Amino acid sequence: MPSITQPAAPCHAPADSSEEVLLGVDTHKDIHAAAVVTTLGVTLDGRTFPATAEGYRQLVAWARSFGPVRRAGVERSGFYGAALARHLRAEGIEVTEVNQPDKATRRRCGKADAIDAEAAARAVLSGRASATAKASDGPVETLRLPKLAKGSAIKSRTQAINQLKSVLVSADAALRESLAGLSNPHLIKQCAELDDTETAGQAGTARHVLKLLARRIQHLTGEIDDLNKRIAEGVEASVPGLLDVRGVGPDSAAALLISAGDNPERLTNEASFAALCGTSPVEASSGKTQRRRLNRGGDRQANAALYRIVLSRLRWDDRSQDYLRRRLAEGKTRREIIRCLKRYVAREIYRLIVPARTAVDHAGLTEAVS
Repeated sequence: MPSITQPAAPCHAPADSSEEVLLGVDTHKDIHAAAVVTTLGVTLDGRTFPATAEGYRQLVAWARSFGPVRRAGVERSGFYGAALARHLRAEGIEVTEVNQPDKATRRRCGKADAIDAEAAARAVLSGRASATAKASDGPVETLRLPKLAKGSAIKSRTQAINQLKSVLVSADAALRESLAGLSNPHLIKQCAELDDTETAGQAGTARHVLKLLARRIQHLTGEIDDLNKRIAEGVEASVPGLLDVRGVGPDSAAALLISAGDNPERLTNEASFAALCGTSPVEASSGKTQRRRLNRGGDRQANAALYRIVLSRLRWDDRSQDYLRRRLAEGKTRREIIRCLKRYVAREIYRLIVPARTAVDHAGLTEAVS
């Protein structure tokens, strides 16, 4: 196991053990660079730790040697830092997602793991980074993995189907004519049952390859069906009733739940969820010009899921069709109307995926403020 890397010398003297300190971590595949900063902004020390279970324990023990640690800023907490973020939360430390420093800051301060770790802690201290890191230790994580596997299986199946049809185009005329006019399911079934033992040469090789590709497609189809079932069961177990919403299928529901994470209460209101999905307009005003532009940020998978839900509703839902006709009469374009509907759908989905107690708390807070 890699040992803890010691710095040449600590940056500053140790803090009072009773004073709270903040932890910043720049994560990588094999090692994590960590820095400890006081609430007054004084850097105490910086070290690197292996990205292992023992390394995580060493990191927390080292940080707590300077004082109580209640907050930590972690770069890439959903990727290289996912396991570390889970360990920190288990230790009772609040984890904040920290974006990488912008290019201007890096040009001014330089680029090094120690600098990035210190910057992560200072981002939490200053409030520049305030978003609670998305958790990945609950039922939503069990949705992400099957959805990831399904995406690769669909891609591989599509590639195999295209290859099968390409081989069929150049096959001998008799074989090609015997399979002409068949739909994809029937074509794949027929190719999987081809006899490739009698004919030698190019014709026999073509039959053998068609049979292999067809059986590969059937195997991938079985995988996709199994993953579809797992995803649907996971969505129903995570948020009962979500699949009953008009236009919401297992894939769309899973994409939205994955975007919200296992701790959707970190989203302060439905507007924050809309921003997370990239459906909230962005201010682009300057001087006398007051306008908003399309939000091209956010989780694009969640944005695509909302788009699919809206298209389904425009096809089958009377209320959505009435809304479309009314806004068209007002001079809106179809594209603008779809954006509005995506925002409404995001609001509806938010009220389902956020725990009821959190929604009630937010409602009470809104009434108190108003």
